[in-house]
Amino acid sequence: MFEVFTRLADWLAYDLAGLSSSTKSGQALHFFVEDTTKIFVLLIVMIYLIALIRASLNVDRVRDFLAGKNRGAGYLMGAGFGAVTPFCSCSSIPVFLGFTSAGIPVGITMAFLLTSPLINEVAVLLLLSLLGWKFTLVYIFVGMMVGILGGVFLDAIRAERWLQSFALKALEQGRQTSSAGCVSVETMSMTARHRFARDETLEIFGRVWKWVIVGVGLGAALHGFVPDGWIEANLGDGQWWTVPAAVGVGIPLYSNATGVIPVMESLITNGLPIGTTLAFCMSTVAASFPEFILLKQVMQWRLLAILFAMLLCAFTLIGWIFNFLFPVL
Repeated sequence: MFEVFTRLADWLAYDLAGLSSSTKSGQALHFFVEDTTKIFVLLIVMIYLIALIRASLNVDRVRDFLAGKNRGAGYLMGAGFGAVTPFCSCSSIPVFLGFTSAGIPVGITMAFLLTSPLINEVAVLLLLSLLGWKFTLVYIFVGMMVGILGGVFLDAIRAERWLQSFALKALEQGRQTSSAGCVSVETMSMTARHRFARDETLEIFGRVWKWVIVGVGLGAALHGFVPDGWIEANLGDGQWWTVPAAVGVGIPLYSNATGVIPVMESLITNGLPIGTTLAFCMSTVAASFPEFILLKQVMQWRLLAILFAMLLCAFTLIGWIFNFLFPVL
């Protein structure tokens, strides 16, 4: 599905710019072009489609199902949807904004946001071939639990109060009932629905597009920053402190779940413990600086700090658990 972005990046970085795919500069430019174009397209398409659905359907039933007595099922559905969507952390943000605009509870939306970059079908297939079905099932379970428990916790502390004003306004508007002005097929023509979706897309895109460039640009600049062999040489002895250290090393970097699998394979092959490897790779995928630059556009600093601390604790605990359960592969 995303091959067109890869081909565009190949043409711009390697053919037009004349850079080599074996150089850091060539890889960085390719990374920047591919991820920026992909996120821009996802941002426009996903927000437009979700806004169009909001303008076409009465979303009260779905929202009430997720927000009421079935909240537990909502967390599971949010994490499950995140697990089957092939998005990285940055490209999941358009869907996050669409869910918020639809009035979906923030905890359920966060369950999606946390799970989406950690699990996708490509990563699962690669892990299955690399590490076997037992590890893959444990990995899926752990990734789902990170999303579900994170969503429950954020709902418990009423995290929606720390959204940026425009995102909180969208959430409150999405919670309005039909009698209070909820749009529906009966009250809006197709032209009006398109206009509603277009205006919402332009408003949100206008707020975040420059931060996509900044965030992905930072990720591209840091792409391949850690020298080959450094992690194995310095974090490969399996001591308890190596797991939080691996998380700390991974934070400045940025990758997606598919792109980090070859890194995981290389680290494991070179003797890095599985838990340490997993902690490092999860931090590059779901807790990187580029992602948080983008998230700052929809969240206040307090919520970002809570999310950041929660992810660091989760990845460190996961690393320790996996080092204990799988000491030797």
